Amino acid sequence: MDFQAILDEIDDELRPRLDAVEGKVASYIPALARVSPRQFGIALRTCAGETAAAGDAAVPFSIQSMSKVFSLTLAIRALGEAMWDRIGREPSGSPFNSLVQLESERGIPRNPFINAGAIAVADRLVSQGDALAELLALLGRLCGEPIHVDAEVAQSEADTGFRNTALANFMKGFGTLDNDVAEVLDVYFHQCAIAMSCEQVASAAGYLCRDGRHPLAGTPVLSAAQTRRVNALMLTCGTYDAAGEFAFRIGLPCKSGVGGGIMAIVPDRLSLCVWSPALDATGNSWLGRQGLELFVTKTGLSVF
Repeated sequence: MDFQAILDEIDDELRPRLDAVEGKVASYIPALARVSPRQFGIALRTCAGETAAAGDAAVPFSIQSMSKVFSLTLAIRALGEAMWDRIGREPSGSPFNSLVQLESERGIPRNPFINAGAIAVADRLVSQGDALAELLALLGRLCGEPIHVDAEVAQSEADTGFRNTALANFMKGFGTLDNDVAEVLDVYFHQCAIAMSCEQVASAAGYLCRDGRHPLAGTPVLSAAQTRRVNALMLTCGTYDAAGEFAFRIGLPCKSGVGGGIMAIVPDRLSLCVWSPALDATGNSWLGRQGLELFVTKTGLSVF
């Protein structure tokens, strides 16, 4: 299959739509509000190491909630099944920053990909050591190049993260968090502000399509069973409360972020990342989702 030709076709088909973008950038984070919505990138890496990219695939962007896949990976590596003691594994059916659901379930986040769940994961990592350094080191090893935090975005997250602060304090009150709320939130805000390109994300996610093996070195990152579970969570919980629609229209494990990126996994074949900053009403990339739909249509690749 000529993946480069397919990605070029997708870029050619979608690029004219950038002139009439229907979505909006994540304006509630000031540093993201200034990002031009007229950008689209797509990149992939196969299990055999073949790469392909088109459009703005080399442009770094704020990965935001896509970071939750990698922080979850670190937590599973460190804690195994104990990671799930105070974090659920069910779709939320509610907004990713819902306080109501967290209260009704007595401070136990529904899954690790909503904000409360990712903050709880960050708490577990803080208990293990220098969480942010470990996360950046993991991403650097997976990409084969250094990965950095966008300091402006991190500060913007901290300055406006009132709801996330409320979620963290709420969980602290219920005993879900072990560490100081400010320290946990500092890790969370910085992980969301990590900057990567589509090419880098596609490379970093490679272990998820290779039964947990490092995309470059071939060494274990997760076990095959753990990898299947992460992919299952991405399919059921990875795109906020649009996960059912993504499964219906795309049929791949996906994880999105409000920076406009979406990573997708075709088990035993490839890892893929699309990016376009304008978001739809569910907080997922408006053009990115269209790009994934075209990719599945043109390749026939799906888990179903």
